[in-house]
Amino acid sequence: MKKASWFIALVVGIGIGVFATLMATGSGSRPYAAQAPRPGTAQPAAPRPPPPAGAARVAVRADDPVKGPAAAKVTIVEFSEFQCPFCARVGPTLKQLEEAFPGQLRFTWKHQPLAFHPNAMPAALASEAAREQGKFWQFHDLAFQNQQALSPDKYKEWAGQIGLDAGRFQAAIAKQSGKARVDEDMALAAQVGATATPTMFVNCRKVVGAIPFDSYRTIVEEEIKKADALLARGAALDGSFYGKACDENVKTMAAAAAEPAAAPAAPAAPVEVPLRPDDPARGNAKAAVTIVEFSDFQCPFCSRAGPTLKQIEQTYGKDVRIVWKHQPLPFHPEAMPAALAAEAARQQGKFWEMHDKLFENQRALSAASYEAWAREIGLDLGKFKAAMADPQLKERVLADQALGNKVGANGTPTFFVNGEKVVGAQPFEAFKAVIDRRLAKR
Repeated sequence: MKKASWFIALVVGIGIGVFATLMATGSGSRPYAAQAPRPGTAQPAAPRPPPPAGAARVAVRADDPVKGPAAAKVTIVEFSEFQCPFCARVGPTLKQLEEAFPGQLRFTWKHQPLAFHPNAMPAALASEAAREQGKFWQFHDLAFQNQQALSPDKYKEWAGQIGLDAGRFQAAIAKQSGKARVDEDMALAAQVGATATPTMFVNCRKVVGAIPFDSYRTIVEEEIKKADALLARGAALDGSFYGKACDENVKTMAAAAAEPAAAPAAPAAPVEVPLRPDDPARGNAKAAVTIVEFSDFQCPFCSRAGPTLKQIEQTYGKDVRIVWKHQPLPFHPEAMPAALAAEAARQQGKFWEMHDKLFENQRALSAASYEAWAREIGLDLGKFKAAMADPQLKERVLADQALGNKVGANGTPTFFVNGEKVVGAQPFEAFKAVIDRRLAKR
């Protein structure tokens, strides 16, 4: 991620202060990755590490892309992909770790290209073609530095920049010579539960997401202490040490998982989220439960939440109302234009029709598409284009954004169910528990 080093950071954004709530479901529903805080927003004084998420033995190949000493106290295996903004964001954190613990960490890359990122697999295959010529990390850095420009032409250009044999590079891509390795990594990811990107295994201890440096540092410090204890008991710091450290974590965390679970924490106090009379809303205006959704039309996790919201509406009927609030993230270039298109449609009474078009065609967001969809849903095109250019419309979106930051909706999607916060594209059951609790308070 770069700067002459590690993985780089694309932005930020959600992590939004604290890469936080990730819901792990299976292959059909990837976990939500929270974002990093926007500049100027309040930061928590002392980020706390997330609770242990378990451990799994993660095999490392002899020819996996690796940085750091082979006999390191701590090996960090990263399941990642080149189009994921959260993967880009974790780069500076890994660089900080490298600098904070010189000579004690080894970093290993594993591919986990997500299906809804169209450039993820091609970029993975291109990086494998670079690995075959000993230049994986150089390609890796360029891919993350130019994450918005991933394309076959760029891969060819970067190959020239890092001194690859162009013919050999293109031939490797054409015959997909790295596909078996990528598929093997993906199968391993499924086996060890790395369904989100990025997912790290720190001496096989699972850590999900672009969490803050202080949280990672705490985890690494704990693992170094464990490593020192292993060495004190006679273990050798050689190529076999990683396996021994992994075995310790897997055994310890399996025992912890077998202990009776603690009682769940009480829900946080409800947050008051002010609404406008003309905010886009679906459902009964007098519903017992109002779900306020802070969302972004380019965010894949927001798109994934759509079917769950429909299921909620079908299940609860007149008891639930859904209200939309804009939270376009800065690293999604089409998020703000799409929000403006939705607002321009709202002015003509067609917000939800445009909303559905935007999510159904999330990979085709563009100025030309917005106009085409405006025609399809029957908008007056002249009024639509004039509204898109109206600065007051943008101010309305920015007001939603500011409200989101104020109430803690820094990641997308974030929901407030009668004020109770739910973060991410959670499954229906997670929402049901909150809605039922709120309905019981009627």
